[in-house]
Amino acid sequence: MRFTVGEHSPRHVRRIVRSYLQLWDLSDLVDAAELAVTELLANVVRHVPDRRCSVLVLRRPGGVRVEVWDGSPEKPYVRASGALDECGRGLALVAAMVDGWGVEPAHEGGKTVWFECGRTPGGTPDGTHGSTSGNPPGSTSNAPPGNAPTST
Repeated sequence: MRFTVGEHSPRHVRRIVRSYLQLWDLSDLVDAAELAVTELLANVVRHVPDRRCSVLVLRRPGGVRVEVWDGSPEKPYVRASGALDECGRGLALVAAMVDGWGVEPAHEGGKTVWFECGRTPGGTPDGTHGSTSGNPPGSTSNAPPGNAPTST
């Protein structure tokens, strides 16, 4: 799906992701996938000036991979948030809910932020362990706090 993120976009994308997971008999992954895709779309709203993105939902053995592309080269990162901070927890929530996530530069420019949810205890759908740091094999590292302006 390619679109410009608007006020109601996360709700519609959650519904689409939920429909695919139910169709694929992966209903037990709905909560984590819905939360994660919502957070990734929130990053597009907050940090991508034109709010254009694409979302790809891929079925994997025993799980799902969701990719969100946007045209911004700025890479998101998990940051420490204080108890009274009103934002800054999104990627920490994603990391806690999914089996792995990461950021990869996109061939057409910008970046792809992805996550995977699976049924393998403690691992991703392919049986490998997830990357809570967001650094999958072959991807770029998340920028440490202070080096990148984007975060949720």
